[in-house]
Amino acid sequence: MVNLKISHRPSICYRPIQPSDLAILEQIHSDVFPIRYESEFFQNVVNGRDIVSWAAVDRSRPNGQSDELIGFVTARIVLARDSEIADLLRYDSSKVDQTLVYVLTLGVVDAYRNLGIATALIRKVIKYASSIPVCRAIYLHVISYNNPAIHLYKKMSFKCVRMLHGFYLINGQHYDSYLFVYYVNGGRSPCSPLFDVLSLMGWSPPGCGRELVTVVLSCMKSGLKSVAAKLRQNEEKMVKWHKCKETRGLISTQNKGTIKTECSGCGYV
Repeated sequence: MVNLKISHRPSICYRPIQPSDLAILEQIHSDVFPIRYESEFFQNVVNGRDIVSWAAVDRSRPNGQSDELIGFVTARIVLARDSEIADLLRYDSSKVDQTLVYVLTLGVVDAYRNLGIATALIRKVIKYASSIPVCRAIYLHVISYNNPAIHLYKKMSFKCVRMLHGFYLINGQHYDSYLFVYYVNGGRSPCSPLFDVLSLMGWSPPGCGRELVTVVLSCMKSGLKSVAAKLRQNEEKMVKWHKCKETRGLISTQNKGTIKTECSGCGYV
């Protein structure tokens, strides 16, 4: 295991996780995560079975530890139509091959935190997802009290789109989760323009803000109906003078989605 403090200038490199990393990968997960992962998960990670991963190593470490993990990120590809954020995507549902990348775990050992390693690992995921033409977004869950991870994802332009109450069950106690999304390859939320406007106004969702978006969209819908009614009244008056009629329509749509959970993931940075 790594020392609690580093006394040298680190030289951080990144590579895929490999079978020789199994023991240290299990140890780091046990040390930094409150959630217990089954051995099958680790076997899938080190053997690349339906999971992609990157490891951070310090090439300047002495005593033969230069290739030992000091950080990692794991992720998997899921079909967009089957994901829990399908209702939060603006995508062509007729294209059944569209995918997402779900971040499973992200972690950096204590001695190497605040060195930009977690940021570099997430950038690896973003680059990977962006290289897949049919991929529309990256998404992940963060336990509500993990402020460093929440700050990291917001800093990296992830959107906090939903709060899931009681998502995690740890030692018999339930904890809330925040759902973050990063759109790639033209993927966007159906209500992302509204989120952008609210962000410019200085509003930042403490959880996800979906309930607020629903309320605002309802108000907009009511307002559009009122405007449409006034336009129709004006048109009827104008017909008397111009002997012609012009049809105008204002359409407002609103998506309704159900919350469902898949598997749990979190990040410690």
